[in-house]
Amino acid sequence: MPSFSYKAKMLSGSLTEGKVEAKDKRSALEQIRAQKLTPLEVNEASQSFADLFSKINFLKPSVKPKELVLFSRQLSTLVSAGVPLVQGLTILEEQVETKVFREIIHNIREDIEAGQSITDALAKHPRTFEELYVSMIKAGEVGGILDVILERLSSYLEAAEDLKGKVKSAMMYPLVVSTIAAGVTIFLLIFVIPTFQKIFEGFGAELPGITQMVINASDFLKKFWYLVIISPIVLVVGMKYLRRSETGKLITDRIVLKLPIFGIIMKKVAVAKFTRTLSTLIKSGVPILQALETVAKTAGNKVIEIAVMTSRESIKEGERIATPLRKAQVFPPMVVQMVSIGEETGNLDSMLAKIADFYDSEVDAAVKALTSMIEPLIIVAMGLVIGFIVIAMFLPMFSLGDLASGG
Repeated sequence: MPSFSYKAKMLSGSLTEGKVEAKDKRSALEQIRAQKLTPLEVNEASQSFADLFSKINFLKPSVKPKELVLFSRQLSTLVSAGVPLVQGLTILEEQVETKVFREIIHNIREDIEAGQSITDALAKHPRTFEELYVSMIKAGEVGGILDVILERLSSYLEAAEDLKGKVKSAMMYPLVVSTIAAGVTIFLLIFVIPTFQKIFEGFGAELPGITQMVINASDFLKKFWYLVIISPIVLVVGMKYLRRSETGKLITDRIVLKLPIFGIIMKKVAVAKFTRTLSTLIKSGVPILQALETVAKTAGNKVIEIAVMTSRESIKEGERIATPLRKAQVFPPMVVQMVSIGEETGNLDSMLAKIADFYDSEVDAAVKALTSMIEPLIIVAMGLVIGFIVIAMFLPMFSLGDLASGG
């Protein structure tokens, strides 16, 4: 997440400087204002090599979703039991096992003791508490139902994590099998083919086309073996660089949604996430326009984000929710129809929850179907590649006499 340096005026009138992490400049401004500051100048901070390295450091500690779920549920229980918020945070701080989360809870408790609201205190830690979390806590704080909101947040986070797990399982299996297949192929080309090449060189005759092609591929890999290591890294870095811009995000997200099999799954995931998030926000008392803005920012897909924000503008002008969603042509007709029924009956939140449950089961079924279908396809593809290499190497053996005689 980008860092933004700022200069701002405090309530006392004195100037202060600092840094915040945010998705964009707009989110950075919101965070600064949440700290009761008046921003005067906000610029994206230049990143040093150390900053860049820290962002790709996979060992960098972070708060796990399960820890956040447990924190929310326990804090909900303490608040509903009448325990003061600061005291509740003190209890949880002592119980948390990971150092990074313990420090975050400690900072939140100190900010609340200093007079800040829990919403403002949480907003200072965007890596742990996303905008959705902060928006719901704000609604709970204003409505005096913080314990209820925390319980709903726990349920939402559990459902979201379950959905994420399904997507990971869909992607992981073909990735692992494809990596093994590529590894076996590279091993054959670098270590096995050269042995046959030495034998064929002794014959001094012209080799069949497919045999020569495999030998050329082997020579290329032996000479440029480092490309096998560098190429994936360049691809990942290139994708991250492309997705730094709004246009890049839109292009890649459109491609993802149009992929033959994975695109269907990702679209169902996006619909499930959209409906469950919007349902949770509306049920928690968040105003519809604010809820849609939060849903758009946490959609995880630029195409869905644009569709939701376009719908938000139409609703702002007096239209019903279902009408702009239908015009966006991103959401399936069934979703639009059920949203329309939910609006007419006044049960939009429960209708959205039912849609989310339906698409959760759809994702589950799609993942199982994908796994059962892709397994034989990958095995066949792996067999064809290795079979091609074996045939290419043994083909000259069938005409060994001609090769030995030079003709």
